[in-house]
Amino acid sequence: MKYFLIAGEASGDLHGANLMHSIKTLDAHAAFDFYGGDLMQAQGGTLLKHYSEMAFMGFVEVLANLQTINQNLTACKAAILKAQPDVLVLIDYPGFNLRIAAYAKSIGIKVSYFISPKIWAWNQGRVHKIKKVVDQMLCILPFEVDFYKKFGMEVQYVGNPLKDAIANYTFQQDFRAANNLPQKPIIAILPGSRKMELLNILPTMLAVQNHFPNHQFIVAAAPGLPASFYEQFNLAGAKLLFNCTYDILANAELAMVTSGTATLETALLNVPQVVCYKANALSVFIARLLVKIKYISLVNLIADQQIVTELIQQDCTVVNIAQALKAIAVNEVGRSEQLAKYQTLQQMVGPEGASLRAASAIHQFVNAK
Repeated sequence: MKYFLIAGEASGDLHGANLMHSIKTLDAHAAFDFYGGDLMQAQGGTLLKHYSEMAFMGFVEVLANLQTINQNLTACKAAILKAQPDVLVLIDYPGFNLRIAAYAKSIGIKVSYFISPKIWAWNQGRVHKIKKVVDQMLCILPFEVDFYKKFGMEVQYVGNPLKDAIANYTFQQDFRAANNLPQKPIIAILPGSRKMELLNILPTMLAVQNHFPNHQFIVAAAPGLPASFYEQFNLAGAKLLFNCTYDILANAELAMVTSGTATLETALLNVPQVVCYKANALSVFIARLLVKIKYISLVNLIADQQIVTELIQQDCTVVNIAQALKAIAVNEVGRSEQLAKYQTLQQMVGPEGASLRAASAIHQFVNAK
């Protein structure tokens, strides 16, 4: 069968790749066209556009790039019409994907959505559009099933694909030697994958080095951005490494993480963390008016309690980050408390196999009469 997939950011590329791998185990003749990244491309098929050309974050940034976004939408619709897939598989990225879903539905193409938009966080009215344009919704957060049920929509909970991503990853055996790293404890910096968020947060994260002279800082570089992009930042003694985020975390004592999927990845790898977030001031102001959630990190959202410290906007200072990191350093009470809560979180996230369960659900859906 023919599958058309759309992932608009690095996390979607990861989940899309694992989903494609699982689909191939169920459908020997699977053919893929997709918007995604390098990981999806490694699974085969035709990469039509890289997510690095599509990732815009924040209300102001989106407004500033409306022309590019509209051009991407037009090109994507044309590609779907030409491909005539058996199913359109949308992966998160709701601002773009819900519009594409409406188009696909209008031309009679089945629409499956893997990783629900976070409509429970803001603009819950979007659920009515989803009911109209999405044929199958596959959720990865346990509380989403009850949320949709309130609106009369049946969805499927398949578990969280990050468990699969970590389980399937081959860790470097001698990470320090392979990357010429000193025998110092490591603090990981996960500043995100979008240019705008990197420009906003990375300088502050790097400045924390002054408070930890006996640690080696490592920046997990975004796979969709060239090394030349990072030349504008003063890395000081920090090391910039590509395509080894899990290896960095597996060897880290502590981590500074921008909100998003990376916070959950860090927790699942049992690395104590501080969440750091800065964005365009106007975007944050608008978000605070619209977003109806207590936390910004997936870790705290899933647990419905503060497991990790979140430092947002004006609170996200070098001094505050350093203090929060020291509170969860080795031999500190805060460290053992956070790690204990991670174990509860692991149970809430559920078992491995989400990608295969999602692939199976999509395969059955497409083949249903």
